[in-house]
Amino acid sequence: MAQPDSKKIFFENLSGAGKAIAVLTSGGDAQGMNAAVRAVVRMGLYVGAKVYFIHEGYQGMVDGGDNIKEATWESVSSMLQVGGTVIGSARCKEFRSHEGRLKAAHNLVKRGITNLCVIGGDGSLTGANLFREEWSGLLKELVEQGLIEANAVEKYSALHIVGMVGSIDNDFCGTDMTIGTDSALHRIIEVVDAIMTTAQSHQRTFVLEVMGRHCGYLALVSALACGADWVLIPEMPPEDGWEEKMCQKLSATRSRGTRLNIIIVAEGSLDRHGKPITSGFVKDLVVKHLGFDTRVTILGHVQRGGTPSAFDRILASRMGVEAVLALLETTADTPACVVSLCGNQSVRLPLMECVQMTQEVQKAMDQKRFEEAVKLRGRSFENNLRTYKLLAHRKPESELPVSNFNVAVLNVGAPAAGMNAAVRSAVRVGISEGHKMFAVNDGFEGFYKGQIKEVKWSDVGGWTGQGGSLLGTKRTLPAKHADKIAEQMRKYNINALLVIGGFEALESLLQLYEVRSAYEEFCIPMCMLPATISNNVPGTALSIGADTALNAIVETCDRIKQSASGTKRRVFIIETMGGYCGYLATVGGLAAGADAAYIYEEPFDIRDLQANVEHLTEKMKTSIQRGLVLRNENSNDNYTTDFIYQLYSEEGKGVFDCRKNVLGHMQQGGAPSPFDRNFGTKMSAKAMQWLSKKLLETYRRGRVFANSEDSCCLLGMLGRTLVFQPVVTLKDHTDFVHRIPKEQWWLKLRPLMKILAKYKTSYDVSDSGQIEHVIHTRPKESDASVAM
Repeated sequence: MAQPDSKKIFFENLSGAGKAIAVLTSGGDAQGMNAAVRAVVRMGLYVGAKVYFIHEGYQGMVDGGDNIKEATWESVSSMLQVGGTVIGSARCKEFRSHEGRLKAAHNLVKRGITNLCVIGGDGSLTGANLFREEWSGLLKELVEQGLIEANAVEKYSALHIVGMVGSIDNDFCGTDMTIGTDSALHRIIEVVDAIMTTAQSHQRTFVLEVMGRHCGYLALVSALACGADWVLIPEMPPEDGWEEKMCQKLSATRSRGTRLNIIIVAEGSLDRHGKPITSGFVKDLVVKHLGFDTRVTILGHVQRGGTPSAFDRILASRMGVEAVLALLETTADTPACVVSLCGNQSVRLPLMECVQMTQEVQKAMDQKRFEEAVKLRGRSFENNLRTYKLLAHRKPESELPVSNFNVAVLNVGAPAAGMNAAVRSAVRVGISEGHKMFAVNDGFEGFYKGQIKEVKWSDVGGWTGQGGSLLGTKRTLPAKHADKIAEQMRKYNINALLVIGGFEALESLLQLYEVRSAYEEFCIPMCMLPATISNNVPGTALSIGADTALNAIVETCDRIKQSASGTKRRVFIIETMGGYCGYLATVGGLAAGADAAYIYEEPFDIRDLQANVEHLTEKMKTSIQRGLVLRNENSNDNYTTDFIYQLYSEEGKGVFDCRKNVLGHMQQGGAPSPFDRNFGTKMSAKAMQWLSKKLLETYRRGRVFANSEDSCCLLGMLGRTLVFQPVVTLKDHTDFVHRIPKEQWWLKLRPLMKILAKYKTSYDVSDSGQIEHVIHTRPKESDASVAM
């Protein structure tokens, strides 16, 4: 099954002819399930397989009849943006019995289905694996009962299973994110942001109860994303006496002038003795001990509802395609696998290893081995908990270490959502490490003008949910003002620098590194965090702010497409930002279901435009009513958005009409997404800890002196790992003229977008086919989900 790395294989070599694949959704619904179903259907049809829907989950498989229907390309149109699951989901007691599975096997064999794609939780996937193990025995029983021919046992000898985890709780071990989790976080954060405004007006305390009967992921990450005062989760019950500590914390926060408190409670929260901690109990506690005006909000099933986020659509689409590839490559000896996310890569893991690890977590919780339960949840969960404790719980001044180091933080370049969360995290982690933290307004322009001030813990309260840059940010580079900046660094005795920004931030650090020989003030540890909606910084797969921009693009595309409902056939031409980087156009196109995305990195000419028009014309002759084309703003000097709009309008006459829309700066605005809040928070915390380490390493004879390459770094996500890379080493990987990396991982997603839009293309599967063991999916220094 594993393909040799050196061998380049394209998926045309993997034929699905003669194969039948069925897809079902089981258990609780989750936003993004429809995107996964769509990807399975279209990829399956693309490789020549027959694809079937199984409606109502395992119940539909047992009942058979019209519950099992052949799918067409058009039957999954307009499904991408719909929440829940269009093909239905149901709990099925009958499938748990041998007789129920016998009926299900009969219904599949009648249609020649021996490949099953199951989208659900661990219970659904465990049931699928049992079904697979019993398959040959079930067929023999069906032959004995005269329900199928004897030769069917050999013809349909093996059932192949591939799983995808659809669960808003993110409670499945082996994957960084399950389908639906990011969307559920969007619902929670939308509510928290709304509640915070009314809470401030009335000086109220709000207790929010979120889903998570056995897993506290949603509670923990939403607490991190909104800066909640207290969080209660099942994996780590509070120590005895927590009630008094919580009330002290709330009282101290109010005494510093804060007008609200937020407490987040996972529905399955327990104390150390196994007694449930309910949101009502927490409310009564606060009222009794503090007399604060307190309200309870139970979010309930609103967390399952609504449109899937851009992250969930992309995740589900990638997983769906990978699931079909896994089914094409599987043999009778291949264990059932589950498609998972590790970092920004899709991986295949043995299904039952993941299920067993998931069950181990619950066993550890039941036996009150809470530290172990947190570790078993994975490095991402553990890091989330550690970061929350670091940022939310302020130590008394007497307990803080005294480092005598001064650290400055500033934003450089264009504003990006999540910058403020990163600054808040840097300030609070820095104070916890014993440093004095200084904020610089308006980037390096403000630096040389002396717009520098010390910031305290409470100065950055409530910053996580704020969009833009509260510090102010400019594109000014430091080289021309090096002498004045050096003077300000002497004045404030700045010992380390944290720069949060886009391509200009990278250029700034390179310039500061190059003038170290002339100015000793720059011989200090310096770190850059990539923050730009364009995602055009080398050395990282993702930048702070890009996810928020993607969601803005996808939400707008959904509305634009919806505006054509009930009208004649229509194609929309949408222009996105990004400079010369086509990330937003490509990944936004994948998430919005675009037919084409024009970018600078993939040159196109009039023949390509003509082919796209003809392709859309053919699609419009079927039941498909709408087309969507994205164009990156600098994709081509001559083939402008207006030109493409006029070309499509002219060539589509009589078949479809055209509309255009330039999204502009709305992509830079708005509150940061949960992903960007946590990405900024966790990256910044890691960067500050690295700076602290470097400060100690380079402190000699009463001063800090750092002039080595590895003291001036960018922190980025490479594959599955967060890595500090010297900015000097990134020069060879950078196209400075067009301000983009020379190699970009997301270009591999372009064929996937084309396949799902019904284009014939090559899809590189050279890195597919490797089933990894769960224990091998977390490199030593990995923080693979990084943001989440």
